[in-house]
Amino acid sequence: MMRSKGTDPVNSVTSTQAPAGTVGVLDDEHVALVRLAAAIAALDEDSVRTAMARSASVVRPVWVEEVILQSYLFAGFPRTLNAAREWRKLSGLPAPADDPGERFADAAEWASNGEETCAVVYGPFYERLRQNIRTLHPALDAWMIVEGYGKVLSRPYMALKERELCVVAACAAAGQDRQLHSHLHGALNAGASAAEVSAVLDVLSDVMATGNRDRYRLLLARVVNSNVH
Repeated sequence: MMRSKGTDPVNSVTSTQAPAGTVGVLDDEHVALVRLAAAIAALDEDSVRTAMARSASVVRPVWVEEVILQSYLFAGFPRTLNAAREWRKLSGLPAPADDPGERFADAAEWASNGEETCAVVYGPFYERLRQNIRTLHPALDAWMIVEGYGKVLSRPYMALKERELCVVAACAAAGQDRQLHSHLHGALNAGASAAEVSAVLDVLSDVMATGNRDRYRLLLARVVNSNVH
């Protein structure tokens, strides 16, 4: 059973303050959360520190921990380790003594959870996704389900809606168009409204490559339209 339903990509822009008037339907906690996800994925270490300091004042600590952990799927271990190090210094919170993510004997449960979570994210495109990834390499398909969607994105400490909004932020900031397209669908399928997803793009306009905000808004409109029909 699933545990939760729960060139330079940024043109050297390093701002981590949300543009005025663009918060829209997102509260301060969600704005800070998605901006932290974007900073970890695409900005420099000073910008990550600034985004993390802002998050520390408005975001529940468990969400900060979870967005850091899931960042390794989208930004790699170096950025994730650096972010975790900054969080430990800034928050003063120790790492937990243990965590479900180290229980590799649970791999079968991760696989089951991962299939369920991935099916929620991809909806009617799930089977096609599995086939497409398997043609790239069967190991990638297994790792995507067990490691990505099972061990990480099915963790119970943050709902899938918030996780997908953070994935949208990471992909948009890093200019990962194909993955962004998939996770725009995913955020909507996980329960986010079109207005919430649009607001994520708005509050990241200063950290995306020039022109990407408008391009991604058009992409979101197509995704919303395809979901309606």
